[in-house]
Amino acid sequence: MKIKDNFMLIKNARIENNERLSLKAKRRLEKSKADNTLKAYACDWNDFSDWCQYHEVTDLPATPETIVNYINDLADDAKANTVSRRVTAISENHIAAGFSGRHNPAKDGMVRAAMSAIRREKGTFQRGKSPILMETLYLLADLFDEETLTGLRDKALIFLGFAGAFRRSELVHIQCEDLTFTPQGVIIFMAHSKGDQLGHGEQIAIPFAPESEICAVRALRKWLTAAQIHRGPIFRPITKVQSLRNTQLSDKSVALIVKKYVSLAGLDEHLFAGHSLRRGFATSAAQHDIDALTIMRQTRHKSEKMVHRYIEQGNIFKDNALSRMYNK
Repeated sequence: MKIKDNFMLIKNARIENNERLSLKAKRRLEKSKADNTLKAYACDWNDFSDWCQYHEVTDLPATPETIVNYINDLADDAKANTVSRRVTAISENHIAAGFSGRHNPAKDGMVRAAMSAIRREKGTFQRGKSPILMETLYLLADLFDEETLTGLRDKALIFLGFAGAFRRSELVHIQCEDLTFTPQGVIIFMAHSKGDQLGHGEQIAIPFAPESEICAVRALRKWLTAAQIHRGPIFRPITKVQSLRNTQLSDKSVALIVKKYVSLAGLDEHLFAGHSLRRGFATSAAQHDIDALTIMRQTRHKSEKMVHRYIEQGNIFKDNALSRMYNK
């Protein structure tokens, strides 16, 4: 993807041309946002900028009217949450260019009113991917060919992804040096995560499961032993002749691996993705009556809002009035 010259969040002329800033300070200011966030904002800004060019209006600085016209065109085909994210990207790029506060057109009351109308018309419900529940793990357990490196890796990846409620980017970033095996299980140290942008670091405990067939710790140790991985990324690409590469597995591969095994289990692969592991843990925990704060300690959510969505989904039949009537 080609980055527009006026996308100020990556190459900010105001910072680059500031002679009072040291080179070190300039480079660090470029890292004020996560790489994935910058990529998403760059894609959103490109779309807005292309729309402005087609309609022969200025994108930076834009007028509130330009933004309102753009998001109304966008809302014909996009979801309300996508439109909202585009407005955020437009706003962030204007802030980076020096248009903050009342000078930021994306913060204008007209834009907020237009967004409210779009949300009311289209709704904000996000369907999301189906969760891989604890019961699903038993279904998948027999599908891994543990005579091959690929089968051992995939089992460790899926079971660890569920047990640690990892995002796919977190899962593939785990290094061998981050693991501490104990008599109770394994402790995984995460230096950075989406919910820990300042890098305070977090420890995730994965205990041994009573039943070995769904035990993430045993699957992980078996994989590391077979692959002879002693340092570096624990999840890596494997060639067709079952040799190991030294590079880290891509986060997109997590979704492909999940889809492969749910399909083998007879489930619709289109309903599942990498996030199904993290969502599955939270939903399963809710079904087992685990409270929100305990779930949040494992999922590393900073807000209860999303966790309560998982709890509602997990208890959709348990807290159902008709279910209580039937049981009575």
